[in-house]
Amino acid sequence: MTKIRRPSRTARVLLPAAVAGALLSGCAQADPAPAAPTAGGTPSAAPSAAMTVTPTPAAPVKTVTGPAAGTLLVTDFGSDTVTFVDPARGATGSVKVGTAPYGLALGKDGRAWVATAEGVAVVDTAARTRLALVPYRTDTGPVTTGEYRGGGMGIALSPDGERVYVGVNVPGGNGTVEVIDTASAQVVEVVGVGRRPFDVDVSRDGSQVYATDHDSFDVTVVDADSLATRRIEVAPYGTDGGLGSWLKPHYTAVRPSDGRLLLPFEGERLAVVDPASGRVEIEEMTANTHQHGAAVTPDGTLFAVGTGPIRSGDRGPSLTVRSPEGFERVYPLEGPHEDVAVSKDGRTAYVTGGFTRDGYWDGISVVDLASGKVERLAAGSRPLGVVVF
Repeated sequence: MTKIRRPSRTARVLLPAAVAGALLSGCAQADPAPAAPTAGGTPSAAPSAAMTVTPTPAAPVKTVTGPAAGTLLVTDFGSDTVTFVDPARGATGSVKVGTAPYGLALGKDGRAWVATAEGVAVVDTAARTRLALVPYRTDTGPVTTGEYRGGGMGIALSPDGERVYVGVNVPGGNGTVEVIDTASAQVVEVVGVGRRPFDVDVSRDGSQVYATDHDSFDVTVVDADSLATRRIEVAPYGTDGGLGSWLKPHYTAVRPSDGRLLLPFEGERLAVVDPASGRVEIEEMTANTHQHGAAVTPDGTLFAVGTGPIRSGDRGPSLTVRSPEGFERVYPLEGPHEDVAVSKDGRTAYVTGGFTRDGYWDGISVVDLASGKVERLAAGSRPLGVVVF
């Protein structure tokens, strides 16, 4: 059931710069740097004059060098790679992963899991090498490229890092979510979902998985233990037009405070979905542009990517930053974009220019959220997915 909630007055007001500063101050702060290790442990008693002490060579210290904090990793839909990007200097190297990579997820162990048309690539981000390519069990037909290619799309890790969930598109039919055991790097379960699972998300406690099914106007809720599924229709504009409609769900963000799902539509409507009851409430948005990527920070601030107009009267590409109270600030962008990630300190947003349709460009818009300044950064070929180390 969909309930349209009358928006509050504050929900219709663009976020002023002063309020933006207060809004952003609540975002998660960077983790403190770990203390430097101390050598030698507990000191022993000093040797007497009659003792001869032979120093024991210290055991070699194994150093693991990985990407610096703040480094970006993006999927290059146009060149079958993932690229490491220094926000200050640009691209610093790439790794071949598989045909037409789409979404990616980054584990605490430094491994990245990348959804490609061929399978899920496992990347050691410290060594900058592909460790494995996990083939799909789902038959997706010939390996192809382009917007409607079969294979992996949305992808997410369980909170404990033991499972990867990848949405697999089957051209012309319903998709699946495949479950990968991270220890063995093998598919262990397959569950049916809706058509074209653009995005996959996991609840904070890991008990549920959410597949955002673009072409069937719904979200499939998957019980992580039993793999039982429920479909929730999310169609604030209705389902007229079917496969030809633009007014479909694309990406979902899970609200930290209550686990509800946030799905932006057209810069006009925000669908807030209770996955337990299936209830959908609609709140007003203000950007008035076709929207794709979505992300949420720990304090509940929503980031939504506007790709540009699809109807007469629509506005251009943008990034919407929406506070938990419904205040919005809209940052204009140049050219279509697809997805977004936010720096650990909450001060900078990184918006990929790949876009799943025509009009993409090979770079990232770097948005200073306090000043509104936007810089364009070259980064890979048609970058779609993005994460921040």
